[in-house]
Amino acid sequence: MTATTETLTDGYGAGLLDRERIIAKPGFNRWLVPPAALAIHLCIGMAYGFSVFWLPLTKSIGINQSVACADLTLFSALFTTTCDWRVSDLGWIYTLFFVLLGSSAAIWGGWLERVGPRRAGFVSACCWCGGILIAALGVIFHQLWLMWIGAGVIGGIGLGLGYISPVSTLIKWFPDRRGMATGMAIMGFGGGAMIGAPLADMLMNVFRSETSVGVWQTFVVMAGVYFVFMMGGAFGYRIPPAGWRPDGWQPKVTGNAMITHGHVHLRDAHKTPQFWLIWAVLCLNVSAGIGVIGMASPMLQEIFAGSLIGVPDVKFADLNKEQLAAVAAIAAGFTGLLSLFNIGGRFFWASLSDRLGRKNTYYVFFLLGILLYASAPWAAGIGSKVFFVAALCVILSMYGGGFSTVPAYLADIFGTQFVGAIHGRLLTAWATAGIIGPVVVNYIREAQIAAGIPRAQVYDFTMYILAGLLALGLIANTLVRPLSEKWFMSDDEVAALQAKSQSSNVGPTGSFGIGKGGFDGKTLAAWAVVGFPILWGVWITLQKTFVLFS
Repeated sequence: MTATTETLTDGYGAGLLDRERIIAKPGFNRWLVPPAALAIHLCIGMAYGFSVFWLPLTKSIGINQSVACADLTLFSALFTTTCDWRVSDLGWIYTLFFVLLGSSAAIWGGWLERVGPRRAGFVSACCWCGGILIAALGVIFHQLWLMWIGAGVIGGIGLGLGYISPVSTLIKWFPDRRGMATGMAIMGFGGGAMIGAPLADMLMNVFRSETSVGVWQTFVVMAGVYFVFMMGGAFGYRIPPAGWRPDGWQPKVTGNAMITHGHVHLRDAHKTPQFWLIWAVLCLNVSAGIGVIGMASPMLQEIFAGSLIGVPDVKFADLNKEQLAAVAAIAAGFTGLLSLFNIGGRFFWASLSDRLGRKNTYYVFFLLGILLYASAPWAAGIGSKVFFVAALCVILSMYGGGFSTVPAYLADIFGTQFVGAIHGRLLTAWATAGIIGPVVVNYIREAQIAAGIPRAQVYDFTMYILAGLLALGLIANTLVRPLSEKWFMSDDEVAALQAKSQSSNVGPTGSFGIGKGGFDGKTLAAWAVVGFPILWGVWITLQKTFVLFS
């Protein structure tokens, strides 16, 4: 019996969550892995949609109207039981989400590579869903600190582990389509809010009463639903055995110099200039994108104002209550449209990068992005809603594409052995961008308004600044070069490292009868489980988007 055959059959004695337990057996279809990743990402992606709870929570005591306290500080808001919270107090949960996502992914990325994606997915489900349940207690007892710790800190750790759990697994299952593989999974994170936000709104309407705004009940239901889906995803993960490769596929010996066939150890990756250059590429691309996401709705309303509802001569400040409501509805449709491009861009650009190359794809992001950011003020100035909306849609597609393309970029540069852990460390760029983008946008906007700039023009300077961030990203991407041979592990080091895991025993290479198969009944069922919620979310979003063009 060969080492490879032993690998395929000796996992049954391992624990349910152990890496050895999830080594794929002959007959396994690799197309079952992306739905498992999507099941987790669609749940944790609700982090993007948590703002749907902010306004109801500002009335959790008053129910019909907020009970405001003039002397309420951020510290006292954490413990008050008599004053309603402000949106700014609740918004810190959103900040905690992405700070903890980046930091937890960096801290536990190496652990994930050792224990495998199933255990990481299991812990992610416990943290994310458990954090939401703790947040529900925070609502019941009106203790904001419980919500911060539950949803923000514990849930944020779940975000980080869940986000990176499928990355290296999918890259190893699809070495022939690295970009497409990561795009399929990370697309789910962008789509989580598209499904979760309208679902949460429906549930709050069901549970709303004279004594409750319906948030804590919604938290409990969604935590239960998410736990089932995430556990299904975690237990659906499989990893290929050592030496596995798709049937008939051979790595290209020559071709793109940016694609390595070696492996860099996790302890050395951050010592290379390439790591920090790609860190800057991601940080600057995301900073600019987050800046647009954060101001998209008010920007459309304040720039086009009355022209959105057929009264082009009426400025935003002169709109009456009914007109403001109509404009806000259109802006909601615009936000939904941007979310679709954010989601679609994650799959489209990552898949296209398999043909263009990762570095060239980022060239497109930065060059086209600079042009679109810089031309948006011109479109606003001439009143071209079509060009303005189209520009921001493309911008958001590239924002999403930046997230989904970077894991394959890292695999090209550093190899696949530690790509999940390296990606985890790189996500500190996301945490940094989550601070830079909103701060730049909000500070400049307030400064422009204070200086007396008309609201229709306050975003012009901001867009130029964001274009400048992309220019810096372009420089960083240009400086990315193939790694020196000194950074790669020797064959003996790789063999010794792989020998520690039964899933990586050194032996012959081939498909071993694993990974074959198209969309058979089992695979179609798995895709249907994640596909139907996505289609429902798309339909709800399109209904809101139609208002923009009606």
